[in-house]
Amino acid sequence: MSTADAPERALPTLEGAPPRILLIQAPYYAEVVGGMAAGVARVVAEAGGTLAKVDVAGAFELPAALRLSLSQPYDGVVLLGCVVKGETDHYDHICREACSGVMAITAETGAAVGFGLLTVHTLEQAEARSRDDRHNKGAEAAIACLMQVALRRTWGAA
Repeated sequence: MSTADAPERALPTLEGAPPRILLIQAPYYAEVVGGMAAGVARVVAEAGGTLAKVDVAGAFELPAALRLSLSQPYDGVVLLGCVVKGETDHYDHICREACSGVMAITAETGAAVGFGLLTVHTLEQAEARSRDDRHNKGAEAAIACLMQVALRRTWGAA
């Protein structure tokens, strides 16, 4: 499926208090992550929620920051970052460990997480996924997070 074929997802219906969302971002590629963060902010605002932000050094730090955030009073967490493939295998290691770390924490805890780590071959691919349009991966991650918040509230997990 290409970016052009990506499905459009609607905001979920959230029962209860406005959602409190934490955005943890690794702004190594500041313009790309900033574009995705704007998508997150737009979606959270449309849902009537509040958004707090914190930066980490890079994608590798996202899982640890997620783990630390679970003791804070947020309904959900959105993680953003970007890793662009270079000439070494560093890309493979960072992508694999960041993704598996986030998945392990999410599966273990049931935390409501939206995962917006771009793993791309070129900066142009990242820029295309961070624009202010329906393909913004930050907005998609925020919607995924809010869907998990709604599910947790429905099933009484929050």
